Amino acid sequence: MFRKHQTLGEFIIENQASFKYSSGELSSLINSIRLAAKVVNYEVNKAGLVDIIGAAGDTNIQGEDQQKLDVYANEKFIQTMTNRNIVCGIASEEEDDFIAINSQDENHQNKYVVLIDPLDGSSNIDVNVSVGTIFSIYRRVTPIGTPVTIEDFLQPGHQQVAAGYVVYGTSTMLVYTTGAGVNGFTLNPAIGTFYLSHPNMKFPEDGRIYSVNEGNYIHFPQGVKNYIKYCQMEEGDRPYTSRYIGSLVSDFHRNMIKGGIYLYPKSSLNAKGKLRLLYECNPMAFLAEQANGKASDGKQRILDIMPTELHERVPFVCGSKNMVEKCEEFIRNA
Repeated sequence: MFRKHQTLGEFIIENQASFKYSSGELSSLINSIRLAAKVVNYEVNKAGLVDIIGAAGDTNIQGEDQQKLDVYANEKFIQTMTNRNIVCGIASEEEDDFIAINSQDENHQNKYVVLIDPLDGSSNIDVNVSVGTIFSIYRRVTPIGTPVTIEDFLQPGHQQVAAGYVVYGTSTMLVYTTGAGVNGFTLNPAIGTFYLSHPNMKFPEDGRIYSVNEGNYIHFPQGVKNYIKYCQMEEGDRPYTSRYIGSLVSDFHRNMIKGGIYLYPKSSLNAKGKLRLLYECNPMAFLAEQANGKASDGKQRILDIMPTELHERVPFVCGSKNMVEKCEEFIRNA
């Protein structure tokens, strides 16, 4: 059910029957993400005015320079979710290891773990290009009443109970799914409220946009090279348009609305791929499948991959179903 001028809070309450677990728990979790997103959005929007842009002088577990806003966003999301007393553990792309959180009654009664990329595409901040937050939510698999373990985080993507992203752009949007379709909410900054603006979002089955860092073309496997050449060929409705922002959230968001494919394949520079399975690929794959799209590593469904480590990397192909299947065909036949 979609109503004009419906707020995110109203939407959660009215659609709570589609969530197979406690509706109050989901509401609290999404609300904590909503609150942290508003705080981070405020800082992102004033990044050019204060000394918060630029590198923080440290590197994360991936060996990448942490931007100041990376650190800020990481702290805000962890702090906000911890205070809600609903999460038993958090894993962040910015942290070496997961964070175990006890419930307020000290009996480890909380049921959910959250995996988060607090500020995806943060190298774009200094040049005023859209960045985002990606989140993934699972029910713990270890017994309630015990401390959370690594096993609770290393679950295949098809076990996700919710996932979504926030894109901080010309407008700020929160897009999420609980396994019953994908809906987008736009922030009204004047009153700090998210309103339903994009109900029942769907990937077109075909598209005319391909998003890949073509600067790395020489390093790609032959099948991917062949697919890129196919995209550039003057035939039928091709050549396709090349659009690559370098912020996964922004590229995914555009392709879901307009129709397109996003590729970050393995390469001679990154033998296993560059994107992280748990923080980026799984949540985006869940969203894609709920929005009539498809996501794979070029050979198998992303959501079926059994993770073996927190910061595991995989190749990623995601977007309009027919385009992903055509890319997989080129990879198979190379």
